[in-house]
Amino acid sequence: MSYDKELRHRALAYWAAGHSKKETATVFKVGTTTLQRWKSQLNESGTLSPKKRRKTWRKLEPGKLEAYLNTHPDAYLKDIAEAFGCSDVAVIKALRRLNISRKKNRPLQGI
Repeated sequence: MSYDKELRHRALAYWAAGHSKKETATVFKVGTTTLQRWKSQLNESGTLSPKKRRKTWRKLEPGKLEAYLNTHPDAYLKDIAEAFGCSDVAVIKALRRLNISRKKNRPLQGI
């Protein structure tokens, strides 16, 4: 979770008013490195908005996984893992991120 934009402005204004970096960090309960990073960000980009996090797909890209599942609807997790060169646990986690359920509902036979 990132700090509020207004807190960042107040901390930098407090530091610019003549207080030391260490004192500012103590008053606002942040690290001195954080203050320096905020100051650099303000100088470079002109804003103190928190940066957006990038979503990265390590081994399984969502588009490729969905395409594979459309062409192989009855594939087991091990088959999918072999096709993508990863573990079946990685497949399970990717499917959860995509909100795809792999439970097969077959009627019980012989009962």
